[in-house]
Amino acid sequence: MKQHVVVIGGGENAEHDVSIASASGVAQALRARGWAVDALTIGRDGIWCSESGPLGLGVGDSLAAAVALIGRADAVFPAVHGTLGEDGALAALCALAHIPVVGSGLGAGAIGMDKWTTKLVAEAIGIRVARGRLISASDIGDEEYDGPVVVKPVSAGSSFGVSLVSDAGELRHALDTAAEFDRRILVEEVVRGREIDVAVLREADGTRWAAPPLEIRTSGLFDTETKYDGSAEFSVPAVLDAAEHAALVQAALAMFDALGCSGVARIDFFLTPDGPVLNEVNTMPGMTAASQVPRMFAAAGVGYEELVGRLVAGAGVPGVRVGSAV
Repeated sequence: MKQHVVVIGGGENAEHDVSIASASGVAQALRARGWAVDALTIGRDGIWCSESGPLGLGVGDSLAAAVALIGRADAVFPAVHGTLGEDGALAALCALAHIPVVGSGLGAGAIGMDKWTTKLVAEAIGIRVARGRLISASDIGDEEYDGPVVVKPVSAGSSFGVSLVSDAGELRHALDTAAEFDRRILVEEVVRGREIDVAVLREADGTRWAAPPLEIRTSGLFDTETKYDGSAEFSVPAVLDAAEHAALVQAALAMFDALGCSGVARIDFFLTPDGPVLNEVNTMPGMTAASQVPRMFAAAGVGYEELVGRLVAGAGVPGVRVGSAV
């Protein structure tokens, strides 16, 4: 009997289109391996849809129909990035339905999505972070400018609302831009270093390991436009000496464990002469075949379809073997 997986994409946030691309790739990979897949999309308006159309006339009706489908599945793959998805909302829904879910649970998702709280966790376990301060959108006014800073929403992904501020006159606009995505805003010092990402996977037997790190090269800030216009260069494996590699992997595994992550997570760092500085954690990173995480695992000999299969197996689905559908 084929295993039945519900794949969810879309979402009610700025990463809607990115999530649709991830979900489409995941669904195709599972079907290629012989799995039965129901592909659901959460519209920007919150209405859930199947591949044949809306599941109801309103948000509540469509959600009820979606929960019925989820309740009959062997597992759910929530490829929804950002709020009301990656932040643990969908993991909580699956937990209430007692259905195995791919990826991190409510706690890890919620903390990982919150950049301020993630920084506090990192500092508590001895991982360096950029100095920063938290600002409420309601308190935006005559903010003090203390040199080049990065302004970002506390809970948003794909660099939406992120600005590099190099002049005092730019600060107010950057704060207002970030406030469009979250009422809590993080203002951080600029860290000079190489941008290195590390992907960590927890296998079905509980072991976790890091794929070869990836380096991002850009001419400026790795913002939303740069992420998706093809101008950024990704090098995997990143050229690192043994000490740099060990420090990055150790820090990534420590963050993965401290947050209580499951499935896969991408932990982003700046590599400075003094060692790694944590940038952020993504508990449901981009999952198209061309995304950073699949590229890293491909460098380790784990292809895209195999990676997706391992993630479903790691969700605790009875009878699923890595490397084949049942």
